[in-house]
Amino acid sequence: MEFRHLRYFLVLAEELHFGRAAKRLSISQPPLSLNIQQLEASVGAKLFERDSRGVRLTAAGRAFRESANALLAQAEAARVLAREIEAGAVGRLRVGFVGSMLYRGLPQHLRDFQASYPGIQVALTELNSQEQIDALLHNELDAGFVHTGRLPDELSAVLIHSEPFVCCVPQDHALAAQAEVALVDLRAEPFVLFSRKASPDYYSRIFDMCAAQGFYPQIRHEVRHWLSVVSLVSQGMGVAVVPAALARSGMAGAAFRPLADATVPSEVYCAWKAAPDHPARDHFVAMVRAATAAQPADA
Repeated sequence: MEFRHLRYFLVLAEELHFGRAAKRLSISQPPLSLNIQQLEASVGAKLFERDSRGVRLTAAGRAFRESANALLAQAEAARVLAREIEAGAVGRLRVGFVGSMLYRGLPQHLRDFQASYPGIQVALTELNSQEQIDALLHNELDAGFVHTGRLPDELSAVLIHSEPFVCCVPQDHALAAQAEVALVDLRAEPFVLFSRKASPDYYSRIFDMCAAQGFYPQIRHEVRHWLSVVSLVSQGMGVAVVPAALARSGMAGAAFRPLADATVPSEVYCAWKAAPDHPARDHFVAMVRAATAAQPADA
């Protein structure tokens, strides 16, 4: 049984006349008759009665008509879905992100993407950079926002955000009253720092910044998320050096001050694995690229 047989059957079931049905199908009567015979042989039941009074559906034909309509509707729906998926108009997109992306444009990226592709379901997962890299490599994420550009060869990435580090201290700390803070002023302070295991790149950046000023940070607490860093500082558990975007977190009890001698930037990359083929992901990456290119140089 082929879909062609079903289409021919349904037209004949409507017209109940071989001549009119053949004309609608833009074929001659003999091929129509042959296809109906093939369909009946495939079904194993007589679908039409043919006599001098005309053409009528049998009881089996009437029952088959309902199923044939449903089959063709399902086939059309499958065809439309396949075309939309190929075009990246529907589907599911799994996006990983580091917490600081909540203050670095991620909500706007998602709003713009959903406005352009309402048929794509976006699922967000907050993970640190290394967890996202592992998930991308194992096809558990389609795209991710990570703090490092040092990625395995299987992954592609584009820099989407670069900004300075700032000092984060408790609101009642003496340094909170200064317009800016020198790194060396933190040499005797207990540090709250991003875990080396969670983000070795950021850990080494901050460590190296302090070393360049002649001291090694006294690391008291290590956590896995930037918001946890700020939260501990707000509770008086230490001081930190964090990306400037965290100042927009609105965390009560924490004060953010520019660093007088920050030498390396805080960066975020959008990363993805080029294979397998994923049109929805490609649309998302293209939109993030375009939004990044449109940003002012000092954004």
